[in-house]
Amino acid sequence: MLRVFQRETPTTASILEEGNAATVVAFMPIFNNLVVFDPAVPQSSDQSIVPDLAESWSWNEDKTQLSFTLRRGVKWHDGMPFTSSDVECTFNLLTNRARNRLLSNPRGAWFGNVKSVQSKTDYDVTIHLKRPQPSLLAMLASGLTPIYPCHVPLTQMRVKPVGTGPFVLDSFDKFDRIRLKRNPAYWKAGRPYLDGIEFSVVASRSAALLSFVAGRYDMTFPGEVSMTQLRDVKRQSSRVVCEATTMNINTNLLLNRDAAPFDNADIRRALTLALDRREFVGSLDSGSGLVGGHLYPPPDGRWGMPAEMLAKVPGYGTDLGKNREEARALMRSAGFGPDKPLEMRILSRAVSPYRNPVTVLSRQLREIYFEPAIEIVETTHWYTRLQRSDYALAIETTGNGIDDPDQVFYESFSCGSERNYSRYCNPEVERLFEVQSAELDVEKRRQLAWDIDARLLADGVRLPLAWRRAATCWQPYVNGFAPQTIGAANGFRFEDVWMERR
Repeated sequence: MLRVFQRETPTTASILEEGNAATVVAFMPIFNNLVVFDPAVPQSSDQSIVPDLAESWSWNEDKTQLSFTLRRGVKWHDGMPFTSSDVECTFNLLTNRARNRLLSNPRGAWFGNVKSVQSKTDYDVTIHLKRPQPSLLAMLASGLTPIYPCHVPLTQMRVKPVGTGPFVLDSFDKFDRIRLKRNPAYWKAGRPYLDGIEFSVVASRSAALLSFVAGRYDMTFPGEVSMTQLRDVKRQSSRVVCEATTMNINTNLLLNRDAAPFDNADIRRALTLALDRREFVGSLDSGSGLVGGHLYPPPDGRWGMPAEMLAKVPGYGTDLGKNREEARALMRSAGFGPDKPLEMRILSRAVSPYRNPVTVLSRQLREIYFEPAIEIVETTHWYTRLQRSDYALAIETTGNGIDDPDQVFYESFSCGSERNYSRYCNPEVERLFEVQSAELDVEKRRQLAWDIDARLLADGVRLPLAWRRAATCWQPYVNGFAPQTIGAANGFRFEDVWMERR
């Protein structure tokens, strides 16, 4: 039994309806995708995609049809056969065409280009697109897009999901633990090696790490060990194995543009100019993180803006004193100053990755006549508050499902997306999303993506503060885990993990 500490309790077990890592890490071992990113390849890309429930795939000539040949003999955990109808049902859910819809569809914006999904036989299925979209295959490889069964009601998928994956749900006790047991009929011969996985919910990261060092847990929650804590863990135990990596996760600032004070463009620009992102990087990961735009920055990211281009964007230049003087002038013109500060609340979550950034932000805003107060919100209420736009300013940590502009632009900035918490809606910019999405030449598409990113940053839509670097640690008897693939992209199925005798 692999014992892992879980940083917070998932709201439900339904990956398609949830948007945080707590759900995908704990429940993705129950599922499979059509395709996945090869976990042995350090940088996920189109070139690292391998078969899963699909044995093979092919595009038509104009790249508007993606066809899959499905694996035969696969069964759901309840014994029902997996067929192409399950793929159709999953896409009906993702595209809001199902009779019984998802309560929340955070990935719905990814698949707005899907026209239809049709099956020739039980083991052949084709996705028809409105226009070319080279990112589609990568989106299907994300751990956020498992295939759901047609015959199981969504009400059950939220509490006791049925999958085709290497593990079966044994128990889901909220605020306590999630237990998975080995699927003896898994379609991959000899997998998984483990008898089960136990995720114990521990709200305090420091308490969880102390228990890990003491040997209570075999592995930390993936990517949960900060760089400062990494030094402490290694000092307390020389035997544990740890690997640090940058992650496709950024801490960012959400502005409610539809309500005062951020319905005022001058105040939005003042805030943008006040930010010192290098201080955020230093506070989060001991200075080892990255400054970047909305796309995962190089060298680990494949689409992020180069440093020389980023430096020309408002708020990214090196002359912080000049930026803040301009910010103070904008605040004075809006009626604020040292004797009349702008009072407001900053929303933050009750989990450790949010604590340092919100403190740094409060200090920086005071430099330009803000008087902020911090409001802490429990995870169970967090996304409801964001979706209702019940905030003025909020610190958020966004884990991207894949490293691709389509996922970032459509999920966070398209007009109809559930995850567009800033409610930004610009038809002209959305038209540019379509142009870059359909571009088949990678270099041309990259330049288009950079231009869009620069425009979104200048608009002050959803401001990236720092791209995180963190570590995963495991006991020396744990083998087969691939920490370089951290993030939602691979889903952590743990099917290749095995343990020597403890």
